[in-house]
Amino acid sequence: MYQASTSRYQSMTYQPCGSSGLKLPAFSLGLWHNFGHQFSLEKMKQLIFTAFDQGITHFDLANNYGPPPGSAEINFGRILKEDLYAYRDELIISTKAGYEMWDGPYGNWGSRKYLLASLDQSLKRMGLEYVDIFYHHRMDPNTPLEETMGALAQAVSSGKALYVGLSNYDGETMKKASSILEELHCPFIINQNRYSIFDRTIEENGLKKEAVKLGKGIIAFSPLAQGMLTDRYLQGIPEDSRIKTDGRFLKEAALDEKRLNQIQQLNNLAVRRGQSLAQMALAWILRDGQVTSVLIGASRPSQILDNIGALENTGFSEEELKLIEELG
Repeated sequence: MYQASTSRYQSMTYQPCGSSGLKLPAFSLGLWHNFGHQFSLEKMKQLIFTAFDQGITHFDLANNYGPPPGSAEINFGRILKEDLYAYRDELIISTKAGYEMWDGPYGNWGSRKYLLASLDQSLKRMGLEYVDIFYHHRMDPNTPLEETMGALAQAVSSGKALYVGLSNYDGETMKKASSILEELHCPFIINQNRYSIFDRTIEENGLKKEAVKLGKGIIAFSPLAQGMLTDRYLQGIPEDSRIKTDGRFLKEAALDEKRLNQIQQLNNLAVRRGQSLAQMALAWILRDGQVTSVLIGASRPSQILDNIGALENTGFSEEELKLIEELG
């Protein structure tokens, strides 16, 4: 039986999620990759136990994570039941609904029908009575915002979620959604969006600025730009890389000569800072205190340990920030 490290809270930092009372660890573990049925349960346990032993209390899922869809929740639920349930009140477990999950018109997007049915299915897969955070996974141009936000509010009022969040929203839509949720007295506390040195969309679409203004937290996913901000591509594209074997997420065309040169220059800066490129990229996201937590993924426990080493140096000089701005 797994026994958590007694020193798990000594080195991790925790920050309030916006103006709420909920604190999240600087790093959270995302179960987007490596938790589907094609992976061994023992490998998944090693990743989750390593994360929790380092003070990572937040585990982030979605209804469609796998493959196949739903399998990440099933596997996490099994690990929770067998090894982690004694620590349930120390965990923040989140899930989402918004992408296609089942056939027909009721298994996608943002209707009340879909969101509440999906949440019930997620709870069943994980063996939970509630999740700590339930997200709408993406904006829906065809469902009234009031309906989608009403479904999130119902998830909380029914006791099936403690807080709600929005994922992949822009600043203006998030502002409107926040107003609706406030009227419904629904605890909307967090936005989940892609953010990295190579992807500044939340700065460009106003989400980051608006979230800070409204007192909402931000959690960043894809902080290493699908591996581009690691040492993986410093010598070009390896034959065994995900780009070569699975081009669903990162295309080979994205790593052109200009991008590879940028990666090399960023790595040189990281070396001067005494960090790996990944550590510097993660530290950059946390640099101003406006991002509550960074979602990391991992295929090996050592990657988790390396990533959280970023906390040793999250300060940047003006010259360093200027260079990163030019290279991003």
